[in-house]
Amino acid sequence: MARIVAEHMLTSACALRLVQGDLTLEVVDAIVNAANSSLMHGGGLAAAIVRRGGEEIQRESTEWVHRHGAVSFRRPAITAAGKMPCRYVIHAVGPVWGSGDEDRKLVETITGVMEMAEAQGFNSIAIPAISTGIFRFPRERAAGIIFDTIAGETGRRHYGSLTEIRVTILDGPTLQAFLSEFLKRWPEGGRQQ
Repeated sequence: MARIVAEHMLTSACALRLVQGDLTLEVVDAIVNAANSSLMHGGGLAAAIVRRGGEEIQRESTEWVHRHGAVSFRRPAITAAGKMPCRYVIHAVGPVWGSGDEDRKLVETITGVMEMAEAQGFNSIAIPAISTGIFRFPRERAAGIIFDTIAGETGRRHYGSLTEIRVTILDGPTLQAFLSEFLKRWPEGGRQQ
């Protein structure tokens, strides 16, 4: 079961929540998959999403790439969610650590996700710790960029539909790194453990 660890109201209508839980079980309009540019969901979170949601996610992803080409940092893909409780999966490409200009690429990834969610009229999304797994992006650094980008985007643009943005993390060490960065920005946002 998901547990809210910290939360902060970004605007009067949009809450940012740090959640400990399984992303594939989130009851939101869309979860975000940390994908590769070809949407081949063979490992990590992408494979877990296909296991939970069903092979139709891979089939739809393959068809998306055939129609639109490779997914870029700024331009995510979207598919149905299969058997998961969410309605859709936004497939976002995060940067591989050591590839160059990683911070900018991660900002573009998060911005693209938020723009896709708004364009689809989604009220709620759940985002993982993009690029911190097999792509080796340092956890604390990624957390800071993810939180700052979400806060900056909601402050700069009118995201009329989004009322909840969840950053959902399962493993303890990554959750602690993200909680530390969250509390640096919003010290009042922590909840009792």
